[in-house]
Amino acid sequence: MPNKIIPYKPSLREFARSLRQNCTLSEVLLWEKLKKKSLGVQFHRQVPMLDYVVDFYCHEIGLAIEVDGRIHEYKYFYDARRQGRLESEGVTFLRFSNDYVKYHLSTVINEIAEKVDELKL
Repeated sequence: MPNKIIPYKPSLREFARSLRQNCTLSEVLLWEKLKKKSLGVQFHRQVPMLDYVVDFYCHEIGLAIEVDGRIHEYKYFYDARRQGRLESEGVTFLRFSNDYVKYHLSTVINEIAEKVDELKL
């Protein structure tokens, strides 16, 4: 399956780098489980796409994973528009709250693994 590369604004490159250096605890915990092809596909952190940066992305299957903090409770319409634009490019989304990742990490990994298997077909 060819990698799904989404074009992005070059100005986002530096912003994505700074996000990688300032991850939340939930992002760190999830990254430890996703890195090194642990689910059979390669994920990348803080990936620029169009006008946005997604927390984790697998180019091989077009899967984006977002870990939402409390700020996202107030950014619902922005997040919905952002997700809709990326979905129109063929990206599939999974969203989890920070707390859900922290307290239910094994469930999160199982949900991601199921979606990875589904998209690999």
